[in-house]
Order: sequence, then C-alpha cells, then structure tokens
Amino acid sequence: MVATAQQANLAPTPPMGWNSWDAYGLTITEPQFRANVSVLQHKLLPFGWQYAVIDEGWFFENPTDRDTPDKLHYAIDSHGRYVPVPARFPSAVIKDAPQPIASPATANLKLAATIEGTSFAALGAWVHAQGLKFGIHIVRGIPRVAVERNLPIWREVGAPAFHAQDAADTNDACPWDPTNWGVRDNAAGQAWYDSLLSQYASWGVDLLKVDCIADHPFKLDEIEMIHRAIAKTGRPIVLSLSPGPTALDHAAEVGRLSSMWRISNDEWDVWASDGQPFPQGIKDQFQRTAAWATYTRTGNWPDADMLPIGQLRPAPGWGEPRASRLTPDEQRTQLTLWSMARSPLILGANLTLLDAPTLALITNREVLAIDQTATKSFEVLRDGDLTVWQANLPNGRMALAFFNTGDAPLKVSRNFADLSHDLSVRVWNVRNVWTQQQLGRQQGVATQLAPHACMLLLLQ
Repeated sequence: MVATAQQANLAPTPPMGWNSWDAYGLTITEPQFRANVSVLQHKLLPFGWQYAVIDEGWFFENPTDRDTPDKLHYAIDSHGRYVPVPARFPSAVIKDAPQPIASPATANLKLAATIEGTSFAALGAWVHAQGLKFGIHIVRGIPRVAVERNLPIWREVGAPAFHAQDAADTNDACPWDPTNWGVRDNAAGQAWYDSLLSQYASWGVDLLKVDCIADHPFKLDEIEMIHRAIAKTGRPIVLSLSPGPTALDHAAEVGRLSSMWRISNDEWDVWASDGQPFPQGIKDQFQRTAAWATYTRTGNWPDADMLPIGQLRPAPGWGEPRASRLTPDEQRTQLTLWSMARSPLILGANLTLLDAPTLALITNREVLAIDQTATKSFEVLRDGDLTVWQANLPNGRMALAFFNTGDAPLKVSRNFADLSHDLSVRVWNVRNVWTQQQLGRQQGVATQLAPHACMLLLLQ
C-alpha cells in the first residue's frame, strides 16, 4: 500500500481537530458550533488542533426524531443534495436566494423535505478566518427524498443530463441509516458524486467524513467515485472513511483512495467492549492499532476513532449527557496509545466546558509531537497485561510507552535492550513525559503501573 502524492500533501501528519458527534450527536446548531470553534482557535490551535467538523444530521429540521424516520423533515436543494437547515444554521441562508419550496401536498410523495437555497460557504469561510479547517459528515449514497422526486442531478454545462433515479440503487441501503439509497457504479452515479463534491468544494470543505462505506458494508465502488469526484474539484479535501473495523484485506484500496479510515466500530468512554461490536473501548484498540501499524505512513492514517473525553453533553451521539466515564489514567492511556500509533486525534468533548485537567491532557506538546513527528511506530511487546510500544522520532530519539491493560496493579521491570534492537545502542537519557520528570541516564525501567494506566518515556 502506497499513499498517493496527493494524499501525502493533503495529510502529511495525522489530522488533529474536533468533531461535534460525541457532545452534540445529530443536534449541533451554528451558535454551538461557533462557540466550540472559538475555543478550538484560542486554546488548542497553538498545539496543532485545527479541524472543526460538523458531524451527522445537519440537514434535519427535527433531528431528535431520527429514531422515527417517517417523521423526519429534510432540507435539500433543487438538485436533491442535502443543505443545512436555516433554522439551525442562520448564516447558511444565501441573500436573494429563491424562497423555500414546500413539499407538494400529494399522496404520491411520502418523504417530507423543503427545497432550500442554503449553503455552508459562509460558515466555512468563517472557520478559515480563524486559521482552522472545516469538515462535514455525510452518509454515502443519494437521498431517498431526491429519488422519490426524481430531481435532476446538477451538471456542468455540456455534461450528460441525469436524474436521481438514474443514479440510485434502491436495492442497496445502509443498514442503520434511513435517509439514503446506495449509488450505482455507472455514469449517473459518478455524476451524482461529482455534483456533491462540487457543492462541498464551493462550501470550502477541507475534510469529508463519509459513513457507511468502510465497513458493514465496505463499498469500494462508491469510495472510488468519491475519490474521483474530489480530484475533479481541484480542492484539497481529506477523505475520511467510516465506520470500522475496516478489514486489513482492504488496506491497499483504502490507502490508495483515502487519507484516513476507521479501524474500529464507534469508540466511546468505556474501557473494554467485552466482546460486543458496539461500543468499543480503549482496551479493544491495542490489538487493532498493532495490526495496522505496518500501513501507517505519510498520507495514510488508520483511525482509532474520536477521543470521548471531557464533557459529553448536551446531546451525545450515544448515551445520556455526562462527563466522560474514563478515569484520568484511562484518558492518559488512550491519548498515549493513539499518539504512539499515529492515529488521527479528533476530540469529542464539548470544548466550551473544558476543565483544567482535560485541557492539560490535550495540550501536552511532547505527547502530541509523538503523534505528529514519529517516523515509525509499532508494538514491541505484549506479555499478559503488559503492552509496550516504540516510536522512532527525529534526531535519533525514541519514545517508549508501557501500558497495563489489566485490572490489577502491575510491576514492570524491563531492560530497554531486551525490548528492541534499536534501544541497545547506548544508555539513554530518560524523561517521563506525563510527569515531566527527568529520570537521568538509564538502561531500563522498574516501576508499578496502576490498572489501565501507562508510562510514557522519551529517550534521547
């Protein structure tokens, strides 16, 4: 698997930023988004956090009715593409745009939608003015409401004319999403994705998270169509594929066509999944990150999913509003593993409610530098409850992370040279990254780790 030159330029380091899902679920509004972006800009951008992503549901007028799809009301444009709901995103209203067209009062139309002349262009421009990058979430496919009305697909002058029913595959629906049909692998299907990406490029989108495409099911044909559509826009847009677990058998395809892809199902604030597919916990990610380490490189970032830390409120995408249930030790373990594995770092917290411990956790420059600058990283030992990772850093430095994945305290006594040939060349000057203590020249480590805790050492 080799990342394309375009992908290497798009995402030379693992993307870092914030996504609305863990705190707001389907319900994010423009004032809430702007408030979080302001915190991102003032407190986190200096540490490398730069993407601001609106997750699923920005086109629902009544997102709390998602569990009863027959009640949902959508906002679409005259070409059947979802657009932001003006009641939730006031800046989306385009001056002098045509007035909304209400759903025709006819028994033949079952899906409720209003045709709106709205756009994320103004909001995207505002995000860019903060020195940040703008992202949105979509589910693969074409809106069922557009297919029901057989709306014309937007096209460039001189391009073939298609309608929604030419592109839709009504035998293919995302198993857990009631809004879209799949897209056929034909000229009309490509025209549909060309239309979408032209729209998103005009909005200033920098990252596009596409769901129901990386696993259950894996849809290579639609990934390829989206990849081609992005290239056609000429805009540098990072393509993020969800959900996981993406199969290792698809490593070559996702590496060729995208910048980041999920390696697990949704990660939430639990330690372990206990064998259940949802939600996933921190312990579940040790094996997955180790398996994907070979495929991690510039422009290609296996994604262990968002960081469900801090305050997950007012309307998290799963569970009741709450403070993260992860203990301080578990939060450090999560950020350490993600950084050692060079996963994208996407915060899920409500940034307007950041407390001092959470802010200190996510602004530790030495931890973040491992994620952003390591040239190689991999698991070097798994022995019972002890897991050890190594990351090779610029200028001959090394990072070593020791993890206790068990439920009891763990004594750790290891010589560096026994862990890796790379570490046998000399006695190292050692620094404990989390405690910010200089430990002097050492040949190994002797310590005790609390349950679910870690120790992160910088060797130079």
